[in-house]
Amino acid sequence: MAGANEWSNWAGNQTAKAAKVVTPRSASEVVEILRTADDDGMTVKAVGSGHSFTPAAVTDGILVKPDGLTRLKQIDREAGLVTVESGMPLHQLNALLAENGMALTNMGDIQVQTVAGAIGTGTHGTGRVSGSIAAQVAALELVLANGEIVICSPTENAELFQAARLGVGAIGYVTAVTFRTEPSFLLTAREEPMKLDAVLDGFDDLADGNEHFEFYWFPYTTSTNIKRNNRSSGPAAPLSGFRHWVDDEFLSNSVFGAAQRLARTAPRLTRTVSKVSGSALSARTYTDRSDKVFTSPRRVKFVEMEYAVPRTAFVAAFREVTQLINNSTWNVNFPIEVRVVPGDDLWLSTAHGRDTAYIACHMYQGTRFEEYFKAVEQVLVGHEGRPHWGKMHTRDAEYLGKAYPRFEDFLGVRDRVDPKRLFANEYTRRVFGD
Repeated sequence: MAGANEWSNWAGNQTAKAAKVVTPRSASEVVEILRTADDDGMTVKAVGSGHSFTPAAVTDGILVKPDGLTRLKQIDREAGLVTVESGMPLHQLNALLAENGMALTNMGDIQVQTVAGAIGTGTHGTGRVSGSIAAQVAALELVLANGEIVICSPTENAELFQAARLGVGAIGYVTAVTFRTEPSFLLTAREEPMKLDAVLDGFDDLADGNEHFEFYWFPYTTSTNIKRNNRSSGPAAPLSGFRHWVDDEFLSNSVFGAAQRLARTAPRLTRTVSKVSGSALSARTYTDRSDKVFTSPRRVKFVEMEYAVPRTAFVAAFREVTQLINNSTWNVNFPIEVRVVPGDDLWLSTAHGRDTAYIACHMYQGTRFEEYFKAVEQVLVGHEGRPHWGKMHTRDAEYLGKAYPRFEDFLGVRDRVDPKRLFANEYTRRVFGD
């Protein structure tokens, strides 16, 4: 059993033993925590729901839990703005928005993260004109290393806003987030199997012809499952409770989890499991509230690496990855996920300045992934890949400084607001330098 000051992430691949664990309930309490840490020569790291795979939240100093900062602060339906405290989970935010006839424009595929954790690591969905959750942030309240509580937005402390809204926890302690929203809307989801060559040959048409497009490829097969989500005027036609249970709980979690455990115990069966998995999900179409379509439960634990490549390079890069896997002896036991987003202007966004495709590699918890991830990473680095800040990678500040045009601007803000590196840890020293 873990001790009171011990922490591990969802996947279990990152652990920490902190000197102290605290749960503030206000920005003023965060101020006192930071002042105490500075006086005692300790660092401070916030943890969210633990769904990052990197050691971004690991510390031997003061570990700050999100549970005390989960309240709604303000809602303006006319302006479409909602301000919530930083520890609120996304599923709670979605329920709150729905009650008020509002919604986020886009989301990732799970909703268990805290709002600060989701924006701070660059969590994104898939979309023709919309991508990351951080791009939907209108303002932030954060506490700086010197204890100052600051509001920042595109018009107030603009450079601080650019650095902090996707800051990997290195700029300050975010205590509240203001989101831009829109009126609630329905999405019609169309999911169906498709051969890999057909997906790759028609990739641009699929990505441009749908508001939200993604697909999963099952290694060692020619099978994919594609997902197309588009807005609908209704009426809602959600999955029946039974169909939802069969597809999203029984097949996608219970049966898939059992198959993963079998492949981990008997790796020689991995290719058979992948073929069976690729043929298990049938076509389906349904219409439901946007957040219910964007997100789904993920109960089978895994580790993940995801890289963003220029969309123009995607097909060539993905063909290299598939060839690499098919010719390997790695026993890749999880499908590869592909999503697309438009370019944006966030300084540390993986989609900064370019239309982007994401290639996400997963491996079941407890199976060897190092050689597989390293080899795929080398392919994607060769295509100007940028690693997701919350998912496993080996890149450092030297590489990332060349990958991000505004990297030095980010470092300049960090030097100004946290010169003593109160919010630093081993991970931030690797990716941002010291």
